[in-house]
Amino acid sequence: MARSRPAYEYTEAEDRSMRLGFLLIAAGLLSLLVLGFCWLRPALQERRGGGAANCTVLAVRQLGERFACTFSCGAACRGTARYPCLQVLVRTSRSAAPALLHEDERQLRTNPKCSYIPPCARDDQENSENVTYKQKYWKEKVGSQPFTCYFNQHLRPDDVMLKRTHDETVLLHCFLWPLVTFLVGVLIVVLTICAKSLAVKAEAIKKRKHA
Repeated sequence: MARSRPAYEYTEAEDRSMRLGFLLIAAGLLSLLVLGFCWLRPALQERRGGGAANCTVLAVRQLGERFACTFSCGAACRGTARYPCLQVLVRTSRSAAPALLHEDERQLRTNPKCSYIPPCARDDQENSENVTYKQKYWKEKVGSQPFTCYFNQHLRPDDVMLKRTHDETVLLHCFLWPLVTFLVGVLIVVLTICAKSLAVKAEAIKKRKHA
């Protein structure tokens, strides 16, 4: 006759629960480390020397230079088109020197010479029309009205962004979801240990009653 399993040993279901808890704890810690070094740290460094300011348009112009972009027209269909370079020069409330406006940090990295990159179309004329529409928007609809822009005096003193890529919501999610994963793992482990402890105590009380 097989011996019964001691009450203090974990059952197979409890072992799985413990392994799941420790796996979530490890995943949460690893996510925090990866996001901290690869995403959160650069984002904080980018924001440390920057801030918000009021911008006013000084000039809107198209340069004679054209830049290449890649369009996709299907799974195996790719090609290169060209678009004109639009520059929007602004004055900020932090500095009297003119600055070049960009959509966001990603657009600035892609083409630091231009203020706008249109969705790449197969037809160069369509790309030119998109840029011209954006030019009219800044000239006629925005004009001299002030708007909020973002700058970084340490990294890009001569450029400003219309919006931030690394805003507060992104930074919050960098912390929130790894932290939730870690806490869920801790909760599973603690509940499993507590449930096992209560079961062992209940078994001990039951044996004393029948002794």
